[in-house]
Amino acid sequence: MSDNLTTQGSASPAPRRGGLQNGPMPAAPPAPPTGSLAGSGAGSKARFASLSVEHASTVSRVAAELRRAVFEGELESGTPLRELALAESLGVSRPTVREALTVLVAEGLATREPNRGVSVATPRAESVRDVCRARWVLEGAGVQAWTAADDTRRGRVRTTLEAYTDAVRSGQASYEELNERHLSFHVSLVELTGSPRLVHMAEALMDELKLALAQVDRLQRNAHDEAESHEGLVALLEAGDIDGRRGAYAFLRKHIDDAEVEIIEALGLE
Repeated sequence: MSDNLTTQGSASPAPRRGGLQNGPMPAAPPAPPTGSLAGSGAGSKARFASLSVEHASTVSRVAAELRRAVFEGELESGTPLRELALAESLGVSRPTVREALTVLVAEGLATREPNRGVSVATPRAESVRDVCRARWVLEGAGVQAWTAADDTRRGRVRTTLEAYTDAVRSGQASYEELNERHLSFHVSLVELTGSPRLVHMAEALMDELKLALAQVDRLQRNAHDEAESHEGLVALLEAGDIDGRRGAYAFLRKHIDDAEVEIIEALGLE
C-alpha cells in the first residue's frame, strides 16, 4: 500500500515509550497439548510439528499494540518504527517486531522504504481524491442496486449501520473500533451490488483510507455527526427515495465529496 494513499516516512521522532506498553508483552496462553491439535499417533504429531501458537500469538499481539498506538495518535504519521527500540520497549525479539511491522505495512498503516526502514504511513492529497472518486463509483452502484438487492444484503446495511451508531453513542469504543465499523458500513453498500469483485475492490480502498479517516475522527471528534449522516442515508434507502436532487444517490455523492475535502483540510495535506 505504500505507493497508494500514503507517502514515505519523514524524519520524525522515534516512537515514544510512554505511549506503547513498556516491559515484556503478557505471556501468551500455553499451547494446547499435541493430542488436542493433532490427535493421537506419531504420524499426527509429526504433521503438526511445525506449528508455533506462542510465536504467532506474540506477533499478533505486537501488531495489535502498534495498531492501537497508530489509531490513538501515539505514533503519528511519519514516525520511524525502529525494530530495536520497539523490541526493547515491548520486551520481545527483533524478528517478532519485524513480522509485526510487515503486518502493518500490508494493512496500509505503515510504509517500508529501502535503506530507511518502516515508518507510520502518511496520507497524500492526490491519493485521497482518487480513492474518494473510486468510492463514489462503487458505493453509488450499491445505492442504485438497493431496490433490486435481496433481504440479506439490505439487512447487512442495517446491521453495520447499527453496529457503527451503537459504538459511537456508547462513548466507550476506541478509534480503531469506530474506524472498523464505519468502513464496514460503506463496504456493505457495495455488497448491495451482489458482486464479490466490486466488494473486494471496496475493501482494498478502505484499507487505503482507514488511517486518514481515523486521524480525522481523532482530530475533529465528529463521530456523532457522521453517525447521523449515515442514518439519513439509510432512511432515504428504506423510503425508496433513490434518485432526484434529494435522493440517496445525491446524498451519498455529497457525503463522499465532503469527506474528501474534510480529510485534506483537517490533515493539512495541501
